[in-house]
Amino acid sequence: MNEPEQPGSEKESPRRFAPFSAEDAVEGEVVRRRGIYLLPNLLTTGAMFAGFYAVLSAMNARFASAAVAIFVAMVFDGLDGRVARLTNTQSAFGVQYDSLSDMVSFGVAPAVVSYAWMLQALGKLGWAAAFIYASCAALRLARFNVQVAAADKRFFVGLASPAAAGLIAGMVWSGHRLEPGGNVALIAAAVTVAAGLLMVSNLRYHSFKGVDFRGRVPFIVIVAAVVGAAVVVIDPPRVLLLLAVTYALSGPLWWLRRRRRRLFGS
Repeated sequence: MNEPEQPGSEKESPRRFAPFSAEDAVEGEVVRRRGIYLLPNLLTTGAMFAGFYAVLSAMNARFASAAVAIFVAMVFDGLDGRVARLTNTQSAFGVQYDSLSDMVSFGVAPAVVSYAWMLQALGKLGWAAAFIYASCAALRLARFNVQVAAADKRFFVGLASPAAAGLIAGMVWSGHRLEPGGNVALIAAAVTVAAGLLMVSNLRYHSFKGVDFRGRVPFIVIVAAVVGAAVVVIDPPRVLLLLAVTYALSGPLWWLRRRRRRLFGS
């Protein structure tokens, strides 16, 4: 017969089952307290808000603002993970919250923006293309979550959802004054579907997570960053679209290069 549990025992303490918590050492014992890290999760919330704003802007036919909001979400999304690592505030809650935020900002928002901008002119074909993109984004994020522990940190398997969203946003921003319909709508549908399929492909993309922002870098790196920023400012929509297209094509081109080496040994 089991002995009755004493008050204050481990099994009785409700703090042991907090869904998200941090640990404090109090009088030599580990005590769990409810709470989440503020800064990285605040940045994640900023990314989700930008994605939500993009949807609202698209509904009001302000497509340039919607595209800019998606790029803003990309900035916040890039910051939250790095800030968490730099400040040692990673948590399981943060990982899941970031994934949900990504689905809003880089899954739903680009699909809605692309549809409201151009795809609606294609009728059922348009909404099918938008849905393919959104569903592929969800599959991409789910696959990433289950493989994150075993994955090579230097590479992404499939195009990352922020990069795919940047491709759609750059396209919309560059052509936000175009009238919907015709060949432009078909091109937009093809790009939207291609971005979605690249997300669920097995192509490898450089993640750039190996960049150490705390370490020393050659002076030329700072010069290159300044020049890059100046180039973007000259024509932000087209330069960002060019960067997004280049990165999206890097996966297939790298795959072709590796396959060529295996076949021809050079």
